[in-house]
Amino acid sequence: MKIALISMEVVPGRPDLNAASMRRKIAEAKTAGADLALFPALSLSGLFLGNVWKQPAFLRDCTAYAEEIAATADGITVLFGNGAADDGCTGVRRTLMEARDGVLREVAHSPLHGAGTHFSPLLYELPNEDIILAADASPFPVCFDVRALADTAREKRKHIFYVNALGLQDKGKTIYTFAGRAQVFSADGMRVLMSPAYTEGMTVVDTESMPAPLTAAKEAPIAPKYRMLRYAVQKFLERIHMERVVIGISGGIDSAVAAALYVDAIGADKVLLVNMPSQFNSATTKGLAAQLAENLGCRHMIVPIEESVAHTVQQLTAVPIMGTAAQAAEHLTISSFVRENMQARDRSGRVLSAVAATWGAGFTCNANKAESTVGYATLYGDQAGFLSALADLWKHEVYALARYLNTEIYKREVVPQGIIDIVPSAELSDAQNVDEGKGDPIRYPYHDYLFRAFAEENRIPEDILAHYADGDLEEYIGCAAGLVADYFPTAEEFIVDLERWWGLYTGMAVAKRIQSPPLLSTSGRAYGSDHPESQIDAYETIRYRALKKQLLKK
Repeated sequence: MKIALISMEVVPGRPDLNAASMRRKIAEAKTAGADLALFPALSLSGLFLGNVWKQPAFLRDCTAYAEEIAATADGITVLFGNGAADDGCTGVRRTLMEARDGVLREVAHSPLHGAGTHFSPLLYELPNEDIILAADASPFPVCFDVRALADTAREKRKHIFYVNALGLQDKGKTIYTFAGRAQVFSADGMRVLMSPAYTEGMTVVDTESMPAPLTAAKEAPIAPKYRMLRYAVQKFLERIHMERVVIGISGGIDSAVAAALYVDAIGADKVLLVNMPSQFNSATTKGLAAQLAENLGCRHMIVPIEESVAHTVQQLTAVPIMGTAAQAAEHLTISSFVRENMQARDRSGRVLSAVAATWGAGFTCNANKAESTVGYATLYGDQAGFLSALADLWKHEVYALARYLNTEIYKREVVPQGIIDIVPSAELSDAQNVDEGKGDPIRYPYHDYLFRAFAEENRIPEDILAHYADGDLEEYIGCAAGLVADYFPTAEEFIVDLERWWGLYTGMAVAKRIQSPPLLSTSGRAYGSDHPESQIDAYETIRYRALKKQLLKK
């Protein structure tokens, strides 16, 4: 038997477009001599559809297009995924349909929980054959565990033919990619075929001459996330009909990696880089920003903001506050902290938005996950943008991506080594002078892993403090040994730091995350749909208070 595995881009909510694509793919499979064509799960409907799943007319149309596919399956067996009305609690089910010569029947199904992102593939054991077909629609990186497929093949002594959906789908703010890989596992559990990720196409396998086992390719851990990000950027821009992008560059790592990623994804001619220095930006970072632009071959601009920020300060402090509630000669007093945030808002709200509108583009948000976790960003300032491509990457992953882009993608130094080496800093005041080694208040080698414990592993201060007391915190959260003692010589300093960041994570940072731009999910636990949260205050458990009291007594 010849089986065609179809890696097809699924357009969510458009069964008409998907059906047309499927008809073309079926014709190609017949031309290739295939006896059977396997499409992904939900290949007609798509997965993340919001309230569309509750529309009877949509489900009715999905059924009608399935009948069209059955009519197309002339002389070939076609298996494909769809959504259908169901009497169960969800009202909808995933269904795997078999079509041949106008006859359509359901061969597998499971309830569809629209809020979830982690599903097992629909499996169908071909009668009188040592073959299991597996149709999936799982987003990156929550694809069905390869080991589970291998174990199933081994246990049942049957070959498994698997295909996942391809494309970009979203649940509002959180955007997911589907890699579209086709894979084949032999009856002894060995993977013998894997198609390229994020590539539409067809793979035909003859079951009478199975391929030899594959040798696992070694690559950097960041490589799969790079492929996902590049594809997602391309597809998201295509979806919103945006061809050009404006990126504010500071001479720091986040904006540099964002610039290199967008140039790789859409081309240097479609990217405009803007450096917006104030009095606090050093010659070092201004020079690194210029070097980045030159390395990437982009258009770039230098738009100083000091004059406009100073004008805003002068204007707001000079204008009197009026009204019966106002005191005599009352004026605003602008603190140094407020002035710092004014710089960020001037950059995004005034310069980048105007440049993007003028150039027919959108401007990006370059925040990373550590910053989002504790709200280390300015509302309507550096948190603004049409898309936050790096928002699900921890700071150490941003550095890893910078190195990967240099060595593996561009094969030259596009992100200057100086940007990789310099201390991370927002450069909003003299207290963040990079030439003096001063930077952000976040100590990324430790806080990246502490924040990850909060956000992705649902750890609370009680857990952290207990492991601190036991002396194994670094192993528990995964950071380098010795950091805790280096950063926090006393228990009191450690507790102050822990409570500071936990308070921000559960407090103001939640409000900021709610207002943040759409983001790409690279972890399966991104802020947004992957991470339900409420605006409630920090809570100290009874055990935490007891541990804290015990440690502070020592």
